Amino acid sequence: MTVLAESDQFARELRRWRARRRFSQLDLAIRADTTQRHLSFLEQGRSRPGRAMVVRLAESLELSLRERNELLLAAGYAPVYAESSLDAPELGPVREALERILDGHMPYPAVVVRPYGELAAANAAFDVLTEGAAPALLEPPVNVLRLALHPDGMARRVANLAEWGRHITGSLRAQAWQSPDRRLEELIAELDGYLPGQDPSAAHLGFAVPLRLRVREGELRLITTLTSFATAVDVTLSELRLEAFLPADESTAAILGARRSTERTASAEDVPEAFPG
Repeated sequence: MTVLAESDQFARELRRWRARRRFSQLDLAIRADTTQRHLSFLEQGRSRPGRAMVVRLAESLELSLRERNELLLAAGYAPVYAESSLDAPELGPVREALERILDGHMPYPAVVVRPYGELAAANAAFDVLTEGAAPALLEPPVNVLRLALHPDGMARRVANLAEWGRHITGSLRAQAWQSPDRRLEELIAELDGYLPGQDPSAAHLGFAVPLRLRVREGELRLITTLTSFATAVDVTLSELRLEAFLPADESTAAILGARRSTERTASAEDVPEAFPG
């Protein structure tokens, strides 16, 4: 009875993911190096897959490590990919590497973000993004997405809020389509509620939507790069994202450079603790 239930659960999940990826049975069978007949039996619950087959199917479906573990559980197997705490000793070298990257990106802002926009670490230039934000938005755990678009956060200083904000929510929607997640959908709905109507005449750089952020020295124009650990085999590590802001013009570079040369090093109250426990 247990084996049958596990087979049925796995079959449902396999069908759901294949439909989500819009693969035919033949497409997925070729990707996973199996036969369409065997895949059909798996989707009908007539065959029980081995652990290696589940892993191959999960990889072929381009599932995240967390989703691969869930598919293994559905098939009755223990998860393969570890999920370490971010402050675990085994992730020490990763934390040190990220801290060096954050420091090396100065004088420009950079952050390390967990799923759903939760801030894990930031460099000292993060203060340019938090200026004037309501204290409640800066209480740990800080949600950088909410901070960016909330009317009591950065939004009041963003000159192109509709355009830039929809760039953010559009990226989140693409993520939600790839990996359906009720919590993420709820966050997207919340963020959408903060955004004004889109200006159809809004112009932006051809290769990126810049953040136009008002500061006391003028207006910053920032573009962002996202970095992830593509070869990670730990769930926690695979879900981290490093977002680095870069100046889109010489004026922005000059303003941020001058800030770092004239201001005192930010205090612990100004910058979130790097990788708090």
